Amino acid sequence: MTRPYILGLTGSIGMGKSAVAAMFQGLGVPVFDADAAVHELQGPDGALIEPIERAFPGTTGPQGVDRQKLGAAVFGNAEALARLEAIVHPEVAEMRRAFLADNADRALIVFDIPLLYEKTGQHGLDAVVVVSAPPEMQRERVLARPGMTEEKFERILALQVPDAEKRRLADHVIDTGTSLAETRHAVQRLVHAILAEKLPG
Repeated sequence: MTRPYILGLTGSIGMGKSAVAAMFQGLGVPVFDADAAVHELQGPDGALIEPIERAFPGTTGPQGVDRQKLGAAVFGNAEALARLEAIVHPEVAEMRRAFLADNADRALIVFDIPLLYEKTGQHGLDAVVVVSAPPEMQRERVLARPGMTEEKFERILALQVPDAEKRRLADHVIDTGTSLAETRHAVQRLVHAILAEKLPG
């Protein structure tokens, strides 16, 4: 049996990755959102509440994981972060496997992986698409977010693989520095090209 073509979707902060993911969904392509999976697992009644509370006492409550408290518990502490990732990653991988099983008959699916080049790598993916925009546009978008500061933005950028490097490593690049209509058209072209290759004739 043929399996779906798996496209990894990634991009640095403020590049418009969420908007592009929504465009894929709008074209009927199933999208697995790794961040949303983590939110669900760490939300009220989430599967990760107990193990995280055991490992980091006082970081959860009735609403699930208190992201600020948990962030403070692991920030700048490589050992604590590794411990947290060892709890989170296997559960996310399990959700991804279930998503794959549910969509086994689809021609194309997308894995939305924010830290693809920083953490997870390309294992199991057929190709990677990077969402990119000019640096000044990225800065403008990110600094418009509530609670964002120049210092915080620079700190996030320092932890991410530079955009130029991501574009160099990618199989495809979607430019969001253009109009929404042009970006949507680029996503459509990519979907059609992949499907034409996967479904010849």
